[in-house]
Parts: sequence; C-alpha cells; structure tokens
Amino acid sequence: MNTLKQRYQKIKQEVQQLSEQFNHKQSALLLAVSKRHPTEKIRELFSYGQHCFGENYLQEALEKIEELSDLNIEWHFIGPIQSNKTKAIAENFNWVHSVDRTKIATRLNNHLEGTGKQLNICLQINLNKEPQKSGFLIEDILQQFPQLLKLNHLNIRGLMAIPEHTDDPIKQAENFRLLKQMLDKLNQQFDLNMDTLSMGMSGDMTAAIQEGSTIIRIGTAIFGAREH
Repeated sequence: MNTLKQRYQKIKQEVQQLSEQFNHKQSALLLAVSKRHPTEKIRELFSYGQHCFGENYLQEALEKIEELSDLNIEWHFIGPIQSNKTKAIAENFNWVHSVDRTKIATRLNNHLEGTGKQLNICLQINLNKEPQKSGFLIEDILQQFPQLLKLNHLNIRGLMAIPEHTDDPIKQAENFRLLKQMLDKLNQQFDLNMDTLSMGMSGDMTAAIQEGSTIIRIGTAIFGAREH
C-alpha cells in the first residue's frame, strides 16, 4: 500500500539526495501543495514533520487555515492573485510566491500598514513570455524593482517561476538557470541578499535543484490523486 507517509518520505529523501548530489549547502525546502486535498491529510502530514503547505485558491485555503489553526503551519499562497483578494492573503499567509505585478505588491503592502507584520514574498517571473501565464517579464523587472523595494512591509525573498512545460531536462535546466541568473543580477545591482528560488515541481525537480532551487513545490506525488 502506497501510503501518504511512504510517498512523503520518498519525496523528502529524493529532495535531500538531489541537494547533496549537486553540492548545495542545505536541502531545498519541500513545500507540500495541498490544494484540493482535505484537512485530514494536511493534519496527518503535519504529524510526520511537514510544516510548510502551499495553497492556490483563497476561499479553500481560508477554510483550512481556520480548521487547522491549532497547528503551527507555515502557509504559502502560490496561486494567481486577484486585486480583491489581496487583503485576505496579506492577513492570513506567511509567504506569497505569486506576486506577479507591482500593483499586487503595493496592495499587499498597504493592507499590512499598522499591523507590524512582514510578509515574505517571491516575485513571479514569466520566463518564457507565455501569454496565458502571469508574471513580470525578465526585461521589465530591473526597471520596476526600485519601486518594489520601497514597500516596507514586504520582505522580498526572491523569485518564483513556472516555466513552459517540457520533458527535456536540458531545456528545464536552461529555464531554471535563467531565473537563478536574474536573482544574482538583482542581488548584485541592488546590493541585496535575496535567498529564495521557488522553482520546480515533481516533473522537473531534478533540473530545478541542479540549478539552485531553494523551495520545491510538490502536490500529487505526496498527497496522491486530488479529490474534486
């Protein structure tokens, strides 16, 4: 029987081994993507030591956050962000990976005014200029970055991307390398120490860790098929 615990331990071990194989100082963080999975599974996974969970849909996430409020979970929002959802996201999440434009960053920041809370964020980059995907274009991010740095309630930790789908590991690695180079360039140009590359899922995990991913987003490979 392929249980939740077995799947989790297998993925965790793979991430650890890949991190060691590519000589990273520490293993990439495993983010369990729990969208469309029931709170019982999250609670069970928490009991095995998994404390970081990623959600894509706000309403579903808010219900889970309330139901699991007795657990010290670090909640990551990883889905598309509509302007009218920014207040609830800012108030309820520890991390937001999918900040895809300056307007959204500004709204998140403004909602935190007077709360004393700092929100960890990643800027989502549209690496391959795919029209159906949101995110900053690589050629625009340098220009917009100074404005983003003025948002003092946001802790810009790094970059996130969902590259175009390919099964070619060489192409996968090229895409992730591009994101890593962008992070290095921003750090150098603005004298920063951003430390996060949220990149890689089960299908391209090896290439992502090879190129320096610090957060791997894994859903079905841990939880099994989604419950609709």
